[in-house]
Amino acid sequence: MKIEVWSDFVCPFCYIGKRRLEQALEPFPHREDVEIVFRSFELDPNAPNETPLTIHEIIAKKYGITVEEAKRANADIGRQAEAVGLTFRFDTMKPTNTFDAHRLAQYANEKGKLQDVVERLFYAYFTESKRISDRTVLLDIAEAAGLDRTEAEEVLASGRYTQEVRRDEEEAAALGVRGVPFFVLNRKYAISGAQPVEVFRRALEKVWEEEQSRPLQPLSTDQGGTCTDEGCSI
Repeated sequence: MKIEVWSDFVCPFCYIGKRRLEQALEPFPHREDVEIVFRSFELDPNAPNETPLTIHEIIAKKYGITVEEAKRANADIGRQAEAVGLTFRFDTMKPTNTFDAHRLAQYANEKGKLQDVVERLFYAYFTESKRISDRTVLLDIAEAAGLDRTEAEEVLASGRYTQEVRRDEEEAAALGVRGVPFFVLNRKYAISGAQPVEVFRRALEKVWEEEQSRPLQPLSTDQGGTCTDEGCSI
């Protein structure tokens, strides 16, 4: 089973959704046969690398609410994060552009380190309050995940993996993805948003059962030349 996840590293529900999916997978008896692939999606491609605004101020401006209302909304999200074992530090978060973080993830995917790098990028932003557009921060994450720091530095400096990021985003648009997280199971079913663990669990069971019981679809209209243990048709 293949699960593709479109997400952004500054999206709180993407991190929560990731953890809920992981919790649904823990008791799933076939979890070793499930492949998870994270796809690139930028919530704001034009976001600056640095801004004097806090995340509360950005949310307030975006939704036309007061800063205090934004703080209450973020506190509610923080409680949802705590419920799945995550710690969100909204007061010290550093809102930033995520394009280079996505390029690093694409590079990590090629090197077999995608899962580790994705988790470290989320953790760096939401829990450690690091600016994940900063090259040093990205290189530290790459090195901690077991990637070659010098090679990672060359990747970030060169603009490599830009096409891979754009391809994921174009595919998201073709699939009609308007918000993240967005989960696609076996290119047949979609789950939008950080749904409860039970929703993910039921989806896993449904897709697995369908894949095991799906009958073969004939592509010919006659039997053709075949052989059985009783002989061959002539």
